[in-house]
Order: sequence, then structure tokens, then C-alpha cells
Amino acid sequence: MIIDSEKRDVQNMKSEYDCVVIGAGPGGGAAAATVAQAGLSTLLVERESVPRFHVGESLMPETYWPLQRLGLTDRIRNAGWQTKKSVQFVSHRGTESAPFFFSQHDERECANTWQVERSEFDKMLFDRAAECGADCVDRTRLLDVRFDANNKATGVVVRGEDDQQHEIDCKVVVDASGQQSFISNKLGLKEINPDLKKAAIWGYYRDAVRGEGDNDGATIIMNTASRKSWFWFIPMSRGITSIGCVADNDFLLKGRGTPQETYDEELAQCPGLTPRLMNATRLGDLKTAKEFSYRSTQPSGDGWVLVGDAYGFIDPVYSSGVYFALEMGVRAGDAIVEGFEKSDLSGQQLGSWAESFNTGAQWVRKLVGAFYTNGFSIGRFMKEHPEHRGCLTDILIGRIFTDDAKQMFVDMDASIARAKMEAM
Repeated sequence: MIIDSEKRDVQNMKSEYDCVVIGAGPGGGAAAATVAQAGLSTLLVERESVPRFHVGESLMPETYWPLQRLGLTDRIRNAGWQTKKSVQFVSHRGTESAPFFFSQHDERECANTWQVERSEFDKMLFDRAAECGADCVDRTRLLDVRFDANNKATGVVVRGEDDQQHEIDCKVVVDASGQQSFISNKLGLKEINPDLKKAAIWGYYRDAVRGEGDNDGATIIMNTASRKSWFWFIPMSRGITSIGCVADNDFLLKGRGTPQETYDEELAQCPGLTPRLMNATRLGDLKTAKEFSYRSTQPSGDGWVLVGDAYGFIDPVYSSGVYFALEMGVRAGDAIVEGFEKSDLSGQQLGSWAESFNTGAQWVRKLVGAFYTNGFSIGRFMKEHPEHRGCLTDILIGRIFTDDAKQMFVDMDASIARAKMEAM
């Protein structure tokens, strides 16, 4: 249930639960709903007021499956959000690739997806967790995760709007705290990828020019002329488009002007984007964020497990974040339920899903690395190897838990090596 629907008062929380989930984003909401639906006493804690703003609006088509598992596909379908049927790339010269239409690779309904309003999407998950039996509390900050002498997680300490500390005992803590990565930072497990220290500046526009026909909801990735930055173009509902610039953190945020000035300078260098904004109006101020790529050296320990960005973050370029968080949340939830059934809440049991997940996620990670390789072009690679178009579309869909990508990356590695030689 949502505790005190008006205040969600922490004083109404119990002092003990089977499972406490920290963070009500996609990973936390999915984990809480999965565990609560199995009949385990569950508390979902969110720091901010729900609904709350969050970037990351573009979904991969494979989100269909965890959403179906959570009983949300009909609600998503009826929410009125922009349908996303394709992904497209625009080169630094403004040359547009042919759209990657998902349905050409898979004619089922699950092949298409949505560009969502994250505040509404995350609240839908928050409410679903409550429907499944979880106690759901927002405006409540995690202060600490408690461990015993054997390094087993035993509970949490939180502070709500009453400004009082509350100690809650539990048998399992799910850390879905996002890039705060509470447990990973506390235990010194977080490793940042030095090659992907990125930052983003983004805003929202009305009446930006979109693609035509079935490509009107496409996520478009556009390179700037210098190839030092790229823009995302995410068409949303009500005529709004999310448009953001991503580049190395130092390049984008250090030694330059204001974020507005830097954004405008990079926009002027993006031949694929400037014509789309000729008659568009920006809504509100620009936002900035550091988008460092990182991951934890382990997904779980005795009595705790990490999901979503708390476990790791790759990069926003292929819109994998929400799908990965939902998938991890459901998988971790299943591992927790199984652990209670087996009386085994060890790190091995709670993280039993991680090896297979990481095996699939590596393909997105490798594709991100290729995208940031100087001189490498996905469009040119497709012309050289049209036989891999289906495999690349699979990865853009999120269909990554197969071995089909191996040969494509053998050929892609060779193309990358040639690109590096040409750039010398």
C-alpha cells in the first residue's frame, strides 16, 4: 500500500520487513513489485516526492517483457505516450542513415516501444508496487545501510519529513538508489570507466521537426561536425521533444562559458539538428548532469543486492538504462523470492541472475565503445557488412541475451582497427 496517500508518513512504517528497496525508479519499482507480489513484506523508499522529474525517456522494445511480467503493458499502451518504432543515426556531415525499424526484424507487437514521461512512468511503477502489497513511502532519505560483524546487511536507517531517524530491520536490502550507488560507494566497490567520463546538457522543445511516417517517433543520434559531441533527439507526447548534448565531461563543462553558451556552440556544429529547430521553442531552462560510466565489482552480498544504476551505468546513447533497470529489478526480485523459499539469502543467491545479465549487457557496452571510436561510423560499417543489420537491430531492440552478436563484433573490431589506423 501507499502509506498515508497524502503524506506517505514514515511513522506508519513497520520496524521490520522481509525486504527494503531503496529508490523508486524503474529498478526499485520492479524489484519491490516482484517481491511483494510473492507475499513477502516489502518497503519501497523514495527520497523525492513522487511523481518526480527524471531524464531517460526513451525505452528499448525489450522493456515489453518486464513490463508484461509486472502487469503494466495495457497501462503503458493506454497512457498516450509517443510510440517509438525506430532508431536513426545522423553523421557529422548531416548524412542520415536509413532508419532501423524494429518491426522489420520482428513483426510482433513487442517490437515497438514508447518514449515516456519518466515522472508518470516511474509513478506507475511506484503505484504498481503498492498494488502488489509493498508499503511505499516517498520524501524519505536513506541515511545508512546497517551491516553486522559478518558483513551481512541487516537493515536501514532513514529520515522522513518528520526529520526523525527510523531504524528498520530487514533480511534483504535492494539498493536501487541510482547513480548515488549507496552500497557500492559504502563498500568501495564502484569502478568508473576512465574512457567514458561523459556529461550531458539537455532541454525540451516544442514543435521540433520529427521524422516522417513510422519514423516520427524515432530516437535520432546526431553527431556534431567536430565529432567531439553528439545530440539525442527523443520525440515525446504533446509535441515535446527531448534534445540533449553529450560529450566528455572536461570538454563540455570545464573552461567554457555557461551551459547555455556551450549547448548553443555545440548545436551550431550539428548539421542534422539545426534545421529541425528552425521553428521550435525551448521550454524552460537547460539541465546538466554527469553521465559517468561505471559499475560495481560485485552485484550482491549477504543480505543485499544492487539493481539499475546502483549496479552500473553504461551510457545514454542507446537508451538501455530503463530496460536494464527493469530487467535487473525483476531478476533480482525473483532471486530474492527464491532465496526466501530456500532459506538462502547469501550474496551468491541474491546475485544469481547477474552473470547471465552481464553476458548480454556486454554487447551494448561494446557497441557504446564502437560509437565513441574516432573515425568509426555505424553507417559505413553497415554498408561494408549488410549481413549484420539484423544483429545490430537486435541490440538496438535490447535483444541481447543470445550469442548472435559474436561474429558481428569480430567484423566490427576489424573496422574499428582500420578506423584507428586511418585516424593516425
